[in-house]
Parts: sequence; C-alpha cells; structure tokens
Amino acid sequence: MNCPDFDRRFADYIKAWMEALPEDQQDVDELEQQMPAVYEAFLETPADWLDGCRPGEYFEQWDSADLLIDWMGEYIKAHISVPDMLLNRISDLGKAAEPVLDALLDHDGVSNEQRMLAITLLREMDSRLPMARYIAWQQHREWLDELCDNALDSLEQMGVDALPGLLEGLEGASDAGKEAILSLLSRYPGEERTYQTLIELFQKLPQRRAQLAAYLGRLGDDRALPVLMEAAQEEKLRYLDYIELRNAIEQLGGDPPEREFYDDPEYEALFGLQEERRP
Repeated sequence: MNCPDFDRRFADYIKAWMEALPEDQQDVDELEQQMPAVYEAFLETPADWLDGCRPGEYFEQWDSADLLIDWMGEYIKAHISVPDMLLNRISDLGKAAEPVLDALLDHDGVSNEQRMLAITLLREMDSRLPMARYIAWQQHREWLDELCDNALDSLEQMGVDALPGLLEGLEGASDAGKEAILSLLSRYPGEERTYQTLIELFQKLPQRRAQLAAYLGRLGDDRALPVLMEAAQEEKLRYLDYIELRNAIEQLGGDPPEREFYDDPEYEALFGLQEERRP
C-alpha cells in the first residue's frame, strides 16, 4: 500500500515557495503568519506525486473504512506521519468507521499509536461504542498509562451516559483505577458511593491526597471537611499538598488552618525564586 509522505512534500513545497520570494519579503514573522494560507494552497494544488490529484482531496477517493483504517496502520509501520487528511476522511465516515475502529482497540498486533489514534477518532465521532471497554481499562490501569488517559478523556466527553458504568466500575478497580474513575464521578454530586470511595482512598493513599482533595472539593459534599481539616494540620504535610487541601476546604465552605512552610523544599523553591525576581 502506497504511503505518500505529505509532511515531507509540504516541506518541499514551502522550500520552493520561499526560494521564489524576493529577499525583502522573507521576514520570519511575516512568513509564519502566511503559513496557514500556504498550507491551504498546498492542499489545493494538483500534485504530480499524486498523479495530478490535489493533496486535500486525495483520500476522498475511498469510502471503505477497513481500507482507510488499514492504511493508517501502514503509515505507522512505515514510520511516516499519518496525514491529517487520512484521519479526517476516516472521521467523516462516521458510523461506518466506528465498529472497525472499536475492533482495532483489542486487535492482536496493533500498536499503541494505532490504538491512540483510534480512541481519538472515536471521540471525534462522539461514539459510545467503546464505553464499556474504556471503563474496564480504567479498572485495571496503572498510575501512568497514556492509553487509559486518552480513553478517560473520551469517557469525560460521554458525560452522564457513562455515569452508571463508572459507578459499577469502582467495584474491583485498582487504586489507580478508582482515582481515575473518581476524577469523572466527582463532577456528579449526590452519589453516596462516590463520596465514600473518595474518602476511603484519601485516607488510604496519603501520597495522592492533593489530587483526591481536589476531587472532594469539586464533589461539594461538606461531610469531607473534618477529614480534610485533619490532613491539613499534619506536621509533615508538604506545601503543595497543603495548597490543594486548603482549596478544597474553602470550596466546601470551611476555614483552612494557617500554616508556615519555611523549611519545605517546595516552598523554598517557589518563593525563593519569586524573591530573586523582585527588582
């Protein structure tokens, strides 16, 4: 399958365009301002390397979701940047492309880059098809997981449609999975399971308190105030954690304790730097 390198061809186009400009018209700032128009011209100019087709229209010749999505994979295997025009064409196919992209997510031998693109395209289509799979991923995720983070963005976009599945997903989830799911559930007050799980995780994982405090503040349940206040008064509390705790306490209508952090490295790094910058 032929994989034209649109980025390289555009770089050649820019080079030829700049070489044709008089020297007095080659100001860098002005050239940067003209780039969107130059790119548009590139897309609309028939190209001999595409047998006379315009780059912006090249992928419009195909309607098969299977073919276009396989083509995306071929670009990745060839280590050539996947053209935006190809991704746009897949997205434009809408419903016809959804099941093909969804199947790609669990297909053996598919790279993470392909999966990342599939998740992004499904999100652009506002697809609900992979909702259950995304929630399952969160349940078993690690703390650092780019793929799961991308899927989490999609679950956020799904809004209340994802709420029942997310609540069920708390059961049996890893600590990292619970925190990820709670980052979304904290946007929907009134669910007792959300509050209780947040409090349990907050007390279990002191190293994650800053983030979990932010979720408690967003949830808006003032029953969390005693737990937050107690944490905010701990002797060995880090300054940056205190900031999040203070913000959450204030969000819930409480009065946070005043603290001094002169011996805290984070405090010294932040405010020492500010002192140095004063005239």
